[in-house]
Amino acid sequence: MSHAAEPGPRVSRKNVHLPLILVIGAILACYALATMAGWTTPTAAGEGHEAHVAPHVVSHFWAVIPFTLLLGAIAVLPLVEHTAHWWEHNLHKFYVAVNLALITLLYLALLHPNGSLGLALETLEHTVIHEYIPFIVLLFSLYTISGGIRIQGDLPAHSLTNATFIISGGLLASFIGTTGAAMLLIRPLLETNSERKRVAHTVVFFIFVVCNCGGLLLPLGDPPLFLGYLNGVDFLWTMSLWKSWAFVNGALVGVYLLCDHFYFYRQETKRDIAADETRVRRLQFFGLWPNALLLVGIIFSVALLDPGKPFPGTDWHPWFYLREMVQLALVALSLGLGAQTVRDDNSFDYLAIVEVAALFIGIFVAMQPALEILNAQGASLGIDTPMEFFWATGWLSAVLDNAPTYLVFFKTAQTLSHDAVDPVGGVAVPLLRAISLGAVLMGAMTYIGNGPNFMVKAIAEKSGVKMPSFFGYMLYSFTILLPILAINAWLFV
Repeated sequence: MSHAAEPGPRVSRKNVHLPLILVIGAILACYALATMAGWTTPTAAGEGHEAHVAPHVVSHFWAVIPFTLLLGAIAVLPLVEHTAHWWEHNLHKFYVAVNLALITLLYLALLHPNGSLGLALETLEHTVIHEYIPFIVLLFSLYTISGGIRIQGDLPAHSLTNATFIISGGLLASFIGTTGAAMLLIRPLLETNSERKRVAHTVVFFIFVVCNCGGLLLPLGDPPLFLGYLNGVDFLWTMSLWKSWAFVNGALVGVYLLCDHFYFYRQETKRDIAADETRVRRLQFFGLWPNALLLVGIIFSVALLDPGKPFPGTDWHPWFYLREMVQLALVALSLGLGAQTVRDDNSFDYLAIVEVAALFIGIFVAMQPALEILNAQGASLGIDTPMEFFWATGWLSAVLDNAPTYLVFFKTAQTLSHDAVDPVGGVAVPLLRAISLGAVLMGAMTYIGNGPNFMVKAIAEKSGVKMPSFFGYMLYSFTILLPILAINAWLFV
């Protein structure tokens, strides 16, 4: 019987000091930036989302070309033989993203109908200071802290065992993010199934639930919902989507149980089944202290430290960037107090979050002309019912990236919600529900719909699992996921 090396009780400091210094430096930089700009005052806390241009002056339609090219690069370059290896390097992703962002800024400075250097700089400030930094700090915090927790073991890989892993990840995803939940549970799931030969379908269902559909209940769960929170959606509003969460995830886990028990498990050889039943190690948890407590701290920082809202029970508005400083401080505690051996056993590195940071700096800037056009002319697109918003948001979230897609349709819905009763974030509730469901749930339709999808695929392949191709994955999503989502739309949109 082979046993994987277990992390020891010592707290190794190897490779900790540089990330820790950088995180502390980022905290100080946030504070200095907020102080110099006067954003530590309550009156400035909610000024980040105002329009940057005069009314009725909008970008040309061709100004969205850089944004379209960037999303196209994300979708196509990893699939083309001659560019796939080049695209693997995060620095190359950064070059593409930043250059297309610079083209957008040059357009705003020189060719926009109201163009000026001031417009370009104001757009850059709004995008980076008020949207990109809060967005990336939250993802970085959840990713880094969850990387300090390891679940290790090898249970009998019965259908019910795997389904328990999947639904547990679906529950965790809303609270520690789809990325955090996926990174936490994919390795023990693969270890549990190491004796089985037919594992790819289990990873596909894991992607459906843990990397996407499970993150529906809180803004922490999925990047699109956090962008909605940054744009005025109440922190707990997404809990109203619990019926869809329960139906979709329950249906997916039910289908998995039937498929695995009655088909895939029965195709395993008797030798592999015997090995799976005898090579058993109980689950062990490492790094829960202090990281589990720190993840709770992240949840409270997002819920309570919104600079646009008073702290509960007081008239005090949290400083701008206080939320981000608290989150980075929790990361520093995780790096400083947690055992580095746990991260080593998790093969933890920063490549995945660096990839997100490199791409999204370009996405956030390059999509500004598209958002401006939609804000001015969204009512003329012909998309005005909840069902139309669900499918439009969903299909674009499937083939592009679900976070910017959510924001584009969120802004469009705002233009149609002027007469709405009790809007949320300026959007009528039925439209917001449709956009949220479309972006989160249909991000599972392809490998490129949501960031964790490709990350889990890569980890599974590194462990020896032969995963479906891009189109092979879509065969699963079109035959299993899409009918469930269509029924969900019929019931709840």
